[in-house]
Parts: sequence; C-alpha cells; structure tokens
Amino acid sequence: MAKVAFEDLSGTSTPVTSNPYDGLIKACHGDPKLLQERYSTHRISRNAQQKEKILSDDFNGWILDEHLVKLDGPRKDVSYIDPRHCLVFWGRPPQKVKTLIDIIQSKLKDVAPDLWLMPLDNLHITVMEVAHSKTLEEIDGQIHKLKDHCKSIADHTCSHRARLIKPLLSYDSAALALSWLPAAGESTINGRTAKDDNYTYHHLRRDTYATIADAGIEVGSRYVVPSAHLTIARFNSPNIFGGDPLNESATRDIKKRKHWIKEIELINQWLEAEYWPQEGHPIKPGGQWIVGEEKGLDFRNGTLWYGGGSTIYLGEGFVLGEENDPDGITD
Repeated sequence: MAKVAFEDLSGTSTPVTSNPYDGLIKACHGDPKLLQERYSTHRISRNAQQKEKILSDDFNGWILDEHLVKLDGPRKDVSYIDPRHCLVFWGRPPQKVKTLIDIIQSKLKDVAPDLWLMPLDNLHITVMEVAHSKTLEEIDGQIHKLKDHCKSIADHTCSHRARLIKPLLSYDSAALALSWLPAAGESTINGRTAKDDNYTYHHLRRDTYATIADAGIEVGSRYVVPSAHLTIARFNSPNIFGGDPLNESATRDIKKRKHWIKEIELINQWLEAEYWPQEGHPIKPGGQWIVGEEKGLDFRNGTLWYGGGSTIYLGEGFVLGEENDPDGITD
C-alpha cells in the first residue's frame, strides 16, 4: 500500500533512548507545556508540507488505500479478504468527541461526497501498535505473551488520566485525522488540577511501550512522532468531489483542490474558535478528551485497519461529571 511517511516535524532533535518515547520527554524535561509545543509544531509543519504537495503543479492524485478500494467503494471486490492481522491498544473516544467528529465529517462530505468516512463506532486513537500486517498465527503468539500484562495496560488510563485538547484537522493525500495536543493546565474542570496534566499522552505511550517490552515483545509500532490523532476519513476513489468517482482528471483540477484545502482550513478556524480553551470559560464538550473516559484501552486483534477486529480485553473506564460544561455541541 502506498504510504505517506511518518516524519517527525517537531523542529528539534530528540535523543535516542531504549524506550523511544522517553527521548522527547527528556528533551522537554517532562514539562507538559514543552511537550505540547513539540506536538503543535509537528502538526502545523506537517499540514503546511502536505498543503504544498496537494496544491503543487505535479500533484498526481490521492494516494488510494489499495485494501480499502477492494473492501468498500466503487471498485469493491466482494471476494476480497484483508490478510493483514494486527495487535493494538486503542483509545476509544467518548460520545462527545464522536458527536464533534460527526459534525466535521458532515462538513467534509458537503465538499467531497465520495470521501470514505470512518464509521463513528470504529473511531480510535492508536496508543500502541504492538504488531501490524502479520499472519493470524504470529498475532496469536504475541497475544499469549501479553496475556498476563494486557489487563494492567488497558486499565492504566483509569488511574493515569492523560488529557488531550485543541482538536484540529490534520491531512495529507491519503487520509484526514482529528489531531490533538497534550494539555498543559488549560481550563481544568471536575476537580482536575493543572498538575494532573503533568502525565501526558506521550507518557501514556511511553508506559504502554515499556510494559509490552517487559513482556518480551518487540513493539512493531510504525511511528513514534509527536502525534495524537484519530483517522476520520480516507481516499478509496480517484475523485472525491462528486460525479464519476473514477474520474481521475477531476483531482487534477486545481480549483477543486484549492476549494478542498480552503474547506479544511475553515473547519480548523471553527474548531479553534469554538472548541479550544478560552480564558475564563470551560471547554465545550468535544473540545477535550481524557483518554480512558467511558472506556479504558481496547486491547484488540484482527483485521482492524478500518476500525474492525475483535476485543480481547476492554479496560476499565471512568465517567466525568459535566456540571461545569455548557450544554450540547453547536454547529
């Protein structure tokens, strides 16, 4: 499958450590504000990089997911079975985040009616990819090694609550994702203090990696870059803009591509204005996410690239009171 590189664009070199997530934490002295800056720089730089590529004169079209093309869309092959078995620990977004994503997907669908959207119940953030693109037998062997550790990993978010804020659309020529930044003391509610944000999403990934490695498994995660994102859409046809989805020439229309980027940027402006922390005001529902809210980590295996697969163990979740939140999500 054609891929877009997972390149660290956070702007500063990160020391190499045995646990690859320790390097960034050490470089930032464990300071959540500095970690947030590195995550922010990465996603801003990456969006700028991808915008330039998509709007360039030599743009050759979307990078189609060759497996998704066969599983769903205008070239669907009903006989095709995805051979890629994986093993992951996923974070599942709470309902308020799913509701926000539903609105975002509707906005994207208005300009790109043939865009493939991730079903809301399949949404996930990959806290750790233990293994990917393996045989069923290879995955079964790793599940056996993790049987005594998976519960402690999946339940970890119940006591170690990493908060994510500042949702923003990140994109490239293969997919779109709703990305987040680690919180650093902004607009805390429900008894949470600024100090609670010292344990960040990057710390969660570090601890998950460490426990898996201690079980004797070589972690096969494809990326350790400073990114916290849920994939919300992919490309499985050459033309997403309406009409014939197989019309490759439509994507080469620079006006359509400019309109596409403009729509993404408008959505991001709306997200920043409505769902980012504002001094003196609580964050709107959907604008923040404490990983483990409603559900703990989902230890899952199978052919799960598009949100499928089977749960081996679902971690213990928790419920936050909403007494200080404004009612509902507004468009």
